[in-house]
Amino acid sequence: MSRRISPVIPGFGLTLGYTLVYLSLIVLIPLAAMFVHAAQLTWDQFWTIITAPRVLAALKLSFGTALYAAIINGIIGTLLAWVLVRYTFPGRKIIDAMIDLPFALPTAVAGIALTALYTPTGLVGQFAADMGFKIAYTPLGITLALTFVTLPFVVRTVQPVLADIPREVEEAAACLGAKPLQVFRHILVPALLPAWLTGFALAFARGVGEYGSVIFIAGNMPMKTEILPLLIMVKLDQYDYTGATSIGVLMLVVSFVLLLLINLLQRRIETP
Repeated sequence: MSRRISPVIPGFGLTLGYTLVYLSLIVLIPLAAMFVHAAQLTWDQFWTIITAPRVLAALKLSFGTALYAAIINGIIGTLLAWVLVRYTFPGRKIIDAMIDLPFALPTAVAGIALTALYTPTGLVGQFAADMGFKIAYTPLGITLALTFVTLPFVVRTVQPVLADIPREVEEAAACLGAKPLQVFRHILVPALLPAWLTGFALAFARGVGEYGSVIFIAGNMPMKTEILPLLIMVKLDQYDYTGATSIGVLMLVVSFVLLLLINLLQRRIETP
């Protein structure tokens, strides 16, 4: 006589219903409301708002700095994950814990600390000023702030995958005459690339919508260092809800398209 094991979680229908309701209340309904509000505009009015020079400058700045920060973290984060997984040294656990600091630290606190550090009178900024360039209140400062905030995404997605790669595979390849570059290219890259793309996409998405850590170090100069989230706040302060919603829809559509392309690329890489 077979014994039926009762599942810990209720059946598929009930759990799926709760999932859809929760997802609708938290994500789908607010996003749909934003699109409905923006639909009150005609296409010409919507196009005029999103193609305004100030909006385009903020769009280029937000997505450009987020992309640069994601690329930097894609390189540095992978190196950090490699060191934490492959080497044992004093202070390793402390460094591993510090990786998650941007998750726990309020973004406004991070923004104030970075601004104090990189201003022309700050500890690092004064040396940059002596060399003839500024860090704070420039796109470079925004990129550094986004790099700080988004670093854990790449490290924490690459680290477990790297830990699961058997060292014996690399040793076998080396015994068969493979050079270190060949081992890296043919063994490590195929295994790490899907996780790396996931971390890159998460870092990029977080960087596009980041506000607290950027607002202080950006300087918020229109057409120069004004990010899209700040421009939305400016519209809301001016009671221009339609303009703020239109910019939000623009951010959502562009982010969705970019993340969709990254996910399609990741799926193509994972498919043998």
